Amino acid sequence: MNLRRLGKTGLTVSELGFGAIPIIRLDTAEAIKVLRRAYERGITFYDTANAYRDSEDKIGQAFQGMRDKVVIATKTGLRDGKGALAHLENSLRMLRTDYIDLYQLHQVSQDRDWEALTAPGGAMEVLVKAQEQGKIRHIGVTSHNRQMALKLVRTGHFSTIQFPFNFIEDAAKDDLFPAARALDLGILAMKPFAGGMIDNAALAFKFLRQHPDVLAIPGYDSVQSVDQIVSFYDSPNMVTDDDLVAMDRYRQELGMQFCRRCEYCQPCPHGVMITPAMGYQVLAKRMDPPVAVEFLRRPMETVPNCVACGACVKKCPYDLPIPEMLKKHYDMWERHRIETGR
Repeated sequence: MNLRRLGKTGLTVSELGFGAIPIIRLDTAEAIKVLRRAYERGITFYDTANAYRDSEDKIGQAFQGMRDKVVIATKTGLRDGKGALAHLENSLRMLRTDYIDLYQLHQVSQDRDWEALTAPGGAMEVLVKAQEQGKIRHIGVTSHNRQMALKLVRTGHFSTIQFPFNFIEDAAKDDLFPAARALDLGILAMKPFAGGMIDNAALAFKFLRQHPDVLAIPGYDSVQSVDQIVSFYDSPNMVTDDDLVAMDRYRQELGMQFCRRCEYCQPCPHGVMITPAMGYQVLAKRMDPPVAVEFLRRPMETVPNCVACGACVKKCPYDLPIPEMLKKHYDMWERHRIETGR
């Protein structure tokens, strides 16, 4: 595994990172096993968040006694200083450390977020003070809104930017990433599989490895998944014409209006299982309709509970018209159910 400099942080990190959301599904012993396997295979950068349930605790246990061997990034989604400080202190406890290498303000996608963060007593003020105290080494930011991300990069307040990047959502390479490079910000790529919509890992990483200064942070939920993704870095990257055709096929199938399964929209106040139901259209194309109907029966049967209250739309970082999309997917599911006698 090659090493690289993470922008102006000066941190030396592996060319491939570790996204910690999937380890929340594992028991502690298995999560530690996966984390340590990643380290054995050369991964030194671990990205988590206060909101990722017990992932910080699992990382803290996995790397206890070897803190100087890994680079740990975590996040807060809170905008007020008091709340952000509480998150930071909790992260320090859970991670069993007295400092965070990279502390990120999470999902800053609207002007109102930035106004709240920079207001007197806001999170930015508190984090700068924590940095002066040595509790934080570097401050970064994440966003799902490209125009807002550009504004954040240009404020001069941050050392890194984390943004979705994959062969379906690749617009960041044209403006956001060049702006970040010009200011020597480290670049982190979340959602390398487009929230699970790209089910060909080899193809996903053929694309990503064309951008060697962009640190991808895929999630891993098994030793096998670690070994699979690390193996892509064992040989030179080659993108063939067939690969380009395959990537374009995914783009045509998904377009830009699709669910990335980030789950920010949930929970639904009316009990709709939004995330799996939002995936029915894609799943039905990849599976035979009879299989798709049964596979997603339980979530699809909750869709009629939707009253289009708009709560999910307000929380969606991609501004998806979720109620409309749910209705479209439900109508397709219902048609398939009738046609297949299921």
